[in-house]
Amino acid sequence: MATTTVLHEPRLDTILMVEREIQRTKSYSTKKELWQSLPRKLQYQTFNRILDYLESSNKIVLDKGEIVWTFPSNPNLRKLLKNSVRRR
Repeated sequence: MATTTVLHEPRLDTILMVEREIQRTKSYSTKKELWQSLPRKLQYQTFNRILDYLESSNKIVLDKGEIVWTFPSNPNLRKLLKNSVRRR
């Protein structure tokens, strides 16, 4: 099994910057389009690591290269989800 070496972990402010950019636009057609629209430049390896984290935490969905924000950021929706009955 091949292993990859991670040069460094992304900082919280960098993760939040990417989150805000995706939330602002709701979706991007390609990774490159999102990467180029960021207010600060970052390494592509770090950028991909952030996208992996956001996808594993169910904040975004990568579908055929398109990036879509799926996390409930609406306060009313959060309240509704918190108070809803959970199915078993």
